[in-house]
Amino acid sequence: MEIETAVRPDETDTALLDLLRQLHQQGYRFVTPTPATHARVIARADRTMARSIEDALGWSLPFARDTLPQPLLTYLDAAGMIERTAEGWRSRVRVSTLHDTLYLHSAYPTDAQDAVFFGPDSYRFADLIARELHAEPVQTDAHIVDIGTGAGVGAIVASQCSPQARVTMTDINSQALRLARINARAANVRIDAMETPGIEGVEGDIDVAMINPPYIIDEDARTYRDGGGMHGAQLSLDLTDAALGRLRPGGRVILYTGSAIVRGQDRLQTALAQRAAHRGCRLRYRELDPDVFGEELEKPAYADVDRIALVAAILTAAGR
Repeated sequence: MEIETAVRPDETDTALLDLLRQLHQQGYRFVTPTPATHARVIARADRTMARSIEDALGWSLPFARDTLPQPLLTYLDAAGMIERTAEGWRSRVRVSTLHDTLYLHSAYPTDAQDAVFFGPDSYRFADLIARELHAEPVQTDAHIVDIGTGAGVGAIVASQCSPQARVTMTDINSQALRLARINARAANVRIDAMETPGIEGVEGDIDVAMINPPYIIDEDARTYRDGGGMHGAQLSLDLTDAALGRLRPGGRVILYTGSAIVRGQDRLQTALAQRAAHRGCRLRYRELDPDVFGEELEKPAYADVDRIALVAAILTAAGR
């Protein structure tokens, strides 16, 4: 199977696809940590230059050209994803492993407005999707939509769990969709792709809407990181509300996000419960991790926040 025929890969996309296939054949593996952990690791005295493929394509360290096998250099060159710096050569992309699938995403540090994020949230989101789709499999003609797909994790995992379903991935970031398409082709799954900020333009009803949105207040308003109001939870609420309006009877929204807990109160949980009651949906809500991104609490925007919790919310529409 392959990505939608309406999008024809160019030579640079083909080079990146070949890069992923070559890395897969070589048994490449890399688990992406948080940016804070990444910064601490590469600050070590013995991490100034890459000594391995993982150092160059995972840790984003500068490298001498003879550090990488020639085929990998050829693919990076052909894709325009290698650049010369004062320290040495650098890859403009990273490659990470999740469930034995390789994913292209942006090199560290992810400062650009169109950066394509991948990290610990990606692993937890993938596990949440896999659990939900295995616990309650979808029907053969189901339509699954991954809203704000980023590197394509949600869409690809859903396709692997439910190969009989039609899967659509959306994102406002054209660079994210580009890498997501390549990642999907490398994973041998067929996924439709649409550049849109939510589900605008997606046709038909939805059986499963999956959402892993930004949930932090970002001073630079970077698309992949800024979650808007409610201490970063507004985008999660808005996308969920839009998806609820498109669900088939018995359909569900799988939301993975963060929620700022203010003086012991979870405002996102309260707002989602209100939306669920209004639409006659059942809500399952739980904390996956009680405390993440603690460094954000030092910023003025979080002056009244106790902690940021990672949460999973499953909203199920009434059946037929």
